[in-house]
Amino acid sequence: MSPRPTGRTQGCDREQARIRLTHARAFLDAAGLIGDVDDDLAGPNVAAALAVLAGIAAADAACCLAVGRRSRGQDHREAIGLLSEVEPGGTALARDLARLLDVKDGAHYGMVYVSHQKATAAIRQARRLLDAAERLAL
Repeated sequence: MSPRPTGRTQGCDREQARIRLTHARAFLDAAGLIGDVDDDLAGPNVAAALAVLAGIAAADAACCLAVGRRSRGQDHREAIGLLSEVEPGGTALARDLARLLDVKDGAHYGMVYVSHQKATAAIRQARRLLDAAERLAL
């Protein structure tokens, strides 16, 4: 059973989805560039942080396109339940967003080292979210 959406939501339309898709693509492109830089200390953390932002923006776009609303709560995890309503594949998309959010605090705010492997996985998860949102936009 999919988690039920909780928290505050906001109605949105195709134009707002297009804007969030543009943001998601830019974040993901930057994550890929940073991920290719040979800097083991900062590179993976920054790439993972950008992948998280890409995933959040892509999730917003997918929700706008498929459900007509997006999460607006303080806790990004509130979007997981809403994303699970997206068809097709909402459950898998929600799982990707949850995994991205698992690395968010460490990548954005912490002094925790994000491994190259974890950053690569975050980019992959964000890519799946973006691909799904782009398919919905067709």
